[in-house]
Amino acid sequence: MPHSDPDPITADIVLQAYSLGLFPMSESASDPSLFWVEPRIRGLIPLDGFHLSKSLRQTIRSGIFTVSIDQDFDAVIGACASTRKDTWINPRIRALFGELFERGMVHTVECRQNGRLVGGLYGLSIGAVFFGESMFHTVTDASKTALAYLVARLIVGGYRLLDTQFVTPHLASLGAIEMNHISYRGILRNALDQTGDFHALGRDIAETPDDVIRIILQARA
Repeated sequence: MPHSDPDPITADIVLQAYSLGLFPMSESASDPSLFWVEPRIRGLIPLDGFHLSKSLRQTIRSGIFTVSIDQDFDAVIGACASTRKDTWINPRIRALFGELFERGMVHTVECRQNGRLVGGLYGLSIGAVFFGESMFHTVTDASKTALAYLVARLIVGGYRLLDTQFVTPHLASLGAIEMNHISYRGILRNALDQTGDFHALGRDIAETPDDVIRIILQARA
């Protein structure tokens, strides 16, 4: 459900909106305006329900990707925008989330292969909620690997909710589910009252492949 907002949108307004279940979007990368969205059906990934397939476990264990945390926000959000035909990531979105990244509230996961960024994601952390914004890949399984590293980090950090906004077939294959917006608001309120520690597994340096697999499988048990 779109919500128009004629007032200038600041980073603090963005934080307030997310706490109410809203998020900003643009019609296109070239459209300077923003509008608020509150989906009637919300997507989320239960942290104890992430689907870690055998093939993804093999990919993670193989070490073909070098994974880092919070190392290159500009490159990640730029790739998220450029690899989508219908991106909503315009300069205002980049500026707002860039400010929140500098404030330590937006986080990134980067996957590199031979030094080249080939996958990643970014999102906003408030309380014990991680609002996933966008992810990308240019190499098979790079975004899935980034998401697995994120999920492991959120589990250890005591997060209660991983919001995906919508459910795509790609996310559904990884365990994403849908929920009506009324039920979602209740879960959101409870999770916002708690505190998640994004850096419980350390800053900058990602957890090991074995740790990622162990943490996710233990949460599913």
